[in-house]
Amino acid sequence: MKIVVAHNRYREAQPSGENTMVDSEIAQLGAAGVEVLPFIRSSDEIPSMSKAAKALLPISPIWAPRAQDDLGRLLREHRPDVLHLHNPYPLLSPWVVRTAHRHGVPVVQTVHNYRQVCSSGIYFRDGIICQDCKGRALGVPAIVHKCYRGSAAQSALMATTLAVHRGTWRSVDRFIALTSAIADHLREYGVPADRIVVKPNSVPDPGTPAPLGDGFLYLARLTPEKGLDLLLEAWRRHPVGALGTLRVAGDGELRPLVEAAAAERPDVVYLGQLDRAGVRAAVEASAVVIAASMWHDVLPTVIIEALASGRPVLGTALGGIPYLVGADAPHEPAGTGPAAVASAVAGQLPPPAGPSGVPAGLVTGEAGWVVPPDPAALAAALPVARAGASALAAAARARYERTFHPDVVIKRHLDIYADLAASTTRP
Repeated sequence: MKIVVAHNRYREAQPSGENTMVDSEIAQLGAAGVEVLPFIRSSDEIPSMSKAAKALLPISPIWAPRAQDDLGRLLREHRPDVLHLHNPYPLLSPWVVRTAHRHGVPVVQTVHNYRQVCSSGIYFRDGIICQDCKGRALGVPAIVHKCYRGSAAQSALMATTLAVHRGTWRSVDRFIALTSAIADHLREYGVPADRIVVKPNSVPDPGTPAPLGDGFLYLARLTPEKGLDLLLEAWRRHPVGALGTLRVAGDGELRPLVEAAAAERPDVVYLGQLDRAGVRAAVEASAVVIAASMWHDVLPTVIIEALASGRPVLGTALGGIPYLVGADAPHEPAGTGPAAVASAVAGQLPPPAGPSGVPAGLVTGEAGWVVPPDPAALAAALPVARAGASALAAAARARYERTFHPDVVIKRHLDIYADLAASTTRP
C-alpha cells in the first residue's frame, strides 16, 4: 500500500505526544511494508517564513493554498491509496481533506483532541472542564475567553475555521478514535458510527517487566489540565513517607509547584524533563503510575508505557483513562476488594467511603483504578493503589500485550487502510 501521512508538527519547544506518536506510526508502517509518503509541516517553520508567506498565515487554518498546491502535486505523482491526516493546524488546514477527495483519495483522520468543536482542543478553561462551544454554529465563547493562544483575534479565526469546516470533517471517510470516549465525541458531532473505528496508539515493547519498585510516578506536562496541583493536594493529606516516594517528571508552567513540594517534603522528588531512557528508569523505580488529568484526556501515552512495564495506573475517571486501564468494565481482582481496601487504608486518613468500605467513586479496572478528579477521592485511592499494585501488575502487562502492543495495533491499522481502499472507487 501507498499512504500519505499528513501532519502539522507542534513546536519542538512544546513537548508533544502527538508528534512522537506520528513519528512512531510512520516507522511502524514502514516496517510493515507500507510505502509512506510523509506530508509534514512544522510550526517551527513559521519564524523563518518569507513576508509573503507570513501574510497568508491568518487564512491558513481555513485554506492554506500553498499546502493544497503541494499536496495536489504529491497526489498526482504518486496516486496513493489513502491520505492519513493527524493535526492540520495551522499550515495544512482541514482543506487537505477536500484536496484529497478531489483527487479520488480517501481520507482517514486520527482524532487526537476535541478540535472539531473546541478552539483549544481540550475542553478545558480557567481550571475547569468547559464545553460552552458544544452545539453552537460559531464558538463565540471561545472568542470571548480568548481560548486559542490567549488571543481574541486568533480565537475568532479558529472558531470561524471550525464553523467553515464542519462539513469537511463530516466528509472524512474514516475516523480513528483513540479511545471509546473519542468515538462518543465523534458520534455527538454527527459522524455516523460506521465511519468510526476505535484503535489506540502503541508504544514499543520494553520487554519482560522488572520487579515492581516502590511509590508512585507522575509523568506529564506540568500544566493545569494535567492535574499536578490535584495530585499534590491529595499527597499532602498523608503523613510524610506513608506512601513511599512520589516521583514527578516533566516540565511546564506549574514547575514551581513541584519544586516547592520537593523542598517541603522528602517523599516528593522532582526528576525534571526525562529522555526515553530516563522515562523507563522512572517507571521501573515505581510501583504505580498516576494520571491525574483534570480534562477529558484523550490518550495519555504514559499509561500505555506503564502497562507495557507491568505497572498498574491510578487515574481520574475522565476522557480515555478508564478505557486505557480497563475500568470502563469494572471488576475486583483478588486482593483489591473491600477487605484489602480496609487493610490498605489502616492507619491512614479515613477516606470517604461507600457502604462496602471502598473509597467513594473508586472503580477498579483490569489494569488500575479510576477516581473522580477530587483531592479527597484521590487521597483515599493512593493507599489502595499502593497496596493493590502487585495484584494488578501481571494484568497490566497482559492488557498491554493484548490491546496496545505494536504488533496488535499495526495489524488493526493496516486493516483500516485495506478496508477503506477496497471500498473506494478511483477515477
